[in-house]
Amino acid sequence: MSLATGFPLLHDDLRLVGYSIAGTSTSVAFPEADVLFDVAQGLPFQTAFNTILLTHAHMDHASGLPYLISQKSMQQKPKPVIYMPEAAVERLTKIMKLWEEIDEFQYAYEFKVAKPGEEIPLKPGYFARTFPTYHRIASQGYTVFRKRKKLKDEFTKLAKTNPQELARLRREGVVLEAEVEENLVSFTGDTKIEFLDSEQARKSRLLVMEVTYWDGKKSVENAREWGHIHFEELLQALPKIEAERIVLIHVSARYSNKDLREIIDARVPEHLKPKLLVFPRPG
Repeated sequence: MSLATGFPLLHDDLRLVGYSIAGTSTSVAFPEADVLFDVAQGLPFQTAFNTILLTHAHMDHASGLPYLISQKSMQQKPKPVIYMPEAAVERLTKIMKLWEEIDEFQYAYEFKVAKPGEEIPLKPGYFARTFPTYHRIASQGYTVFRKRKKLKDEFTKLAKTNPQELARLRREGVVLEAEVEENLVSFTGDTKIEFLDSEQARKSRLLVMEVTYWDGKKSVENAREWGHIHFEELLQALPKIEAERIVLIHVSARYSNKDLREIIDARVPEHLKPKLLVFPRPG
């Protein structure tokens, strides 16, 4: 795997693909929902996705928009729809207009403001909602939900003991099922640890969160000054995170994969180690 193709990550039935190194490149796709979180500097694997959720407009997360939009136009793929914080829309629109002048070509794309709590449509059966994040510039995270039908509690016992009666009720038009929202994946982008005030982020099956600095070479205070999370803060917060797995992204390039494994082995309580996973990366 490479920067061009992305690295895959699998948790049960949930599959992500992407790339993330702090200050260099962060972009992660969730193919099941046909959605891409952030675009890094523009990478070939991204052209398959029609909906983009931009957490903020720093270059290592957003500079690839002109490349991605132009590639999709050139390949005659559907017009991408890009959701982002309101503060990013005007400036990124100016950048796109400049590229259109340079290329002498008008691209097909749509920038939309993702408002707090708003339901963002994805492929049928899926949607996303924002949650607050706390970076140096306007930012927000996103949670992807799946809608599905579930037998109402009052009928679950009947389904086991008397399925014929359940079938009769269905034929008579009784509504047996309720629509539920399954919280699948939350993606933070760059943020301070306070994003965990969001219940939807804490309770996702997969929480994809930044942890940039991992040791004493950078202090917690320094991480917070730049709008990032330090591993020390994650350690304190781990007990309240209800996610099945916590996927760590935006790790500084100063740490090798060996360094990260050693820190996790030495610092994380044994019963919590299975929850932690560093997003695949070179080195």
